[in-house]
Amino acid sequence: MIAKRSENIPPFIVMEVLERAQALQAAGHRIIHMEVGEPDFAPPAKVTQAAIQALQRGETHYTHSLGIHPLRQAISQHYKRSYGVDVSPERVIVTQGTSPALLLVLCALINSGDQVILSNPAYACYPNFIRYIGGETVQIPVSAECGFIFDPERVQRHITPKTRAILINSPANPTGILIPPQTMQDLADLGIMIISDEIYHGLVYGDKAHSILEYTDRAFVLNGFSKYYAMTGFRLGYIIAPEEYVRAIQKSQQNLFICANSISQWAGVSALNDVHPELDEMVRLYDERRRYLLDELPKLGFKIAYEPRGAFYILADARFLGNDSFHIAFDILEKAHVALDPGIDFGSNAEGFLRFSYANSLANIRIGIERLCHYLAIS
Repeated sequence: MIAKRSENIPPFIVMEVLERAQALQAAGHRIIHMEVGEPDFAPPAKVTQAAIQALQRGETHYTHSLGIHPLRQAISQHYKRSYGVDVSPERVIVTQGTSPALLLVLCALINSGDQVILSNPAYACYPNFIRYIGGETVQIPVSAECGFIFDPERVQRHITPKTRAILINSPANPTGILIPPQTMQDLADLGIMIISDEIYHGLVYGDKAHSILEYTDRAFVLNGFSKYYAMTGFRLGYIIAPEEYVRAIQKSQQNLFICANSISQWAGVSALNDVHPELDEMVRLYDERRRYLLDELPKLGFKIAYEPRGAFYILADARFLGNDSFHIAFDILEKAHVALDPGIDFGSNAEGFLRFSYANSLANIRIGIERLCHYLAIS
């Protein structure tokens, strides 16, 4: 008999889209991928070289369960340099990506029946993680008309004695929004522990991303190297935790994962300590794609009531095509060979929306728009 926790966990729909797209590709079709949130760039050259050098030095063994000290020190210095906050390296736990980081934080924070407040829509895996370890989600609807931003007063009304944390993500997946500084301060002032997913920091256009640590120490930061440094396959992330939680997280790390990849950790040191001119060009190209889609999607009938200023996503209102985003996304994939993520992947309040990822070349995105234009003409 399959355990209920595995039987009942929902699929990550974007992966279902990707896998069907891959099957169509194997059958000879050219698919325009705008579903997955994976950078289409290579890691910076110095990062790759640092990984090669680590391998050549024989850095192929277990490390300390908290991570190598040079990387924890580099993370500490990065947060001081970028946000003006003092973070002791002793508060840093290096992980095998940001998803394991979230799992470790929730394991340290949540008992069965405890509640975590998050937005609706939100990153698809958040509620699944919370429920998997026995917690409960309290999902507060946020709308495109309000920029998909939490209202702290509404959050406050949902706080109960069972509330253990508020989970935020800025820049956000799937919306690309940035939480304004005053909203971050107001959320911090509620006195509830904040879990802040900051994995898209660095991918910001004409604005500035703020860390929750600028506003409170009662917070866990999740971050990593997959998005800004285009290091998805390195599987490298980290937690910045309140001091009293570090030992509990470390013990879970030792049991569940032992440590993060040793070679990847040395690559992470280079990512944070070296200068990488490639990154500025990467961000410029993302912004060019973002602006192109913001111009073109409304011409096709998609409504965008807010301006995404971070990450590489646009969550567009597609309700002129119907309210079943799952069916719409797969119909577009089958007929137009454009892969998009249905809004229902991110919560009921995104039903009827489609997420467009611009982690693909502008040339390919242009082809995708042309195909959508033809799809709409014949639908």
